[in-house]
Amino acid sequence: MLDLSDPKALASLLEAFLLAAGKPLSLERLGELFEEAERPSTAQLKKALEVLDKSCRGRAFELKAVASGYRLQVREHFAPWVGRLWEERPQRYSRALLETLALIAYRQPITRGEIEDIRGVAVNSQIVKTLLEREWIRVVGHRDVPGRPAMFATTRLFLDHFNLASLDELPPLAVLREMEPEPQSALDDEAPVPAGLQARADLALEEGDAAPAGPREETSFRSLLADLDSMEQGLKTDFDDLPTAEPQADDEDIAEEASGAPDARR
Repeated sequence: MLDLSDPKALASLLEAFLLAAGKPLSLERLGELFEEAERPSTAQLKKALEVLDKSCRGRAFELKAVASGYRLQVREHFAPWVGRLWEERPQRYSRALLETLALIAYRQPITRGEIEDIRGVAVNSQIVKTLLEREWIRVVGHRDVPGRPAMFATTRLFLDHFNLASLDELPPLAVLREMEPEPQSALDDEAPVPAGLQARADLALEEGDAAPAGPREETSFRSLLADLDSMEQGLKTDFDDLPTAEPQADDEDIAEEASGAPDARR
């Protein structure tokens, strides 16, 4: 019989919960897993999590706090070897999707038109659709202008995927700019992207996601990050004051959905 008043014993039980769950668990959810008579207090759970965190030091896995709660995960520097467990090649970001996601993360809430104004090219509808299906972004309202375009913001799932507890943990734009390679002679959506960001991404666009070929004027990723510097302060993270509504698809999106695009995961 476990003595749940002992932080070490409670830490071992929490470790079992997190290993079995395979996803982040909040303090509230962890508490719900106990009978009411034996349920530890929030303070006891936090103390046990501290003990568990210390026990992970020097191990191949770590206790990580993300937006949805706590999870046990393999340490990032083992990723190149652990990835060999899966035969499929790691999925990768395209440059266009990376830039779109970065704009939403650092400038939210933002509309598709505002993204296009900053990037200098049209946003492929499939990019927005893919991000919505992955539940990395969501519609938080509609801009009060003609056409009432949807405003996009990131989700808890986005934070969980990138090991972030909150938007405050996003890397400074100056760091991203240092990771940007020198400009290439050719601009396309498959140009190399920063290695640090690429290693953490597993999202790939389906065939046909690339932007239309041909000459175009496009803002470089380095310039895009520079433009975002002035937007980084005072980032809005609470959108409860905005009117919510279902995303309104434009003519282009309706045409693409009619062509048989897959449904969202949920």
